[in-house]
Amino acid sequence: MDTKQLLDEATSLPVEERALLVDSLLRSLNQPKTELDDQWAAEARKRLAEIRSGSATPIASDDVFRNLSDRLRG
Repeated sequence: MDTKQLLDEATSLPVEERALLVDSLLRSLNQPKTELDDQWAAEARKRLAEIRSGSATPIASDDVFRNLSDRLRG
């Protein structure tokens, strides 16, 4: 099977399967850095614990982007 045939077959897949295929292909090009992934996971767990304990308050993304847009406009 040549590349064009493979691409034609891949683009005929349902969108969810195409997304999985793209993700797999990208991961094969950019091997994950386990140490960095572990650090991000630890940070996510820490932030979740802070939200659950009430020591941090989540902010809706709409509010974050609105505030950022306001700041950039000056």
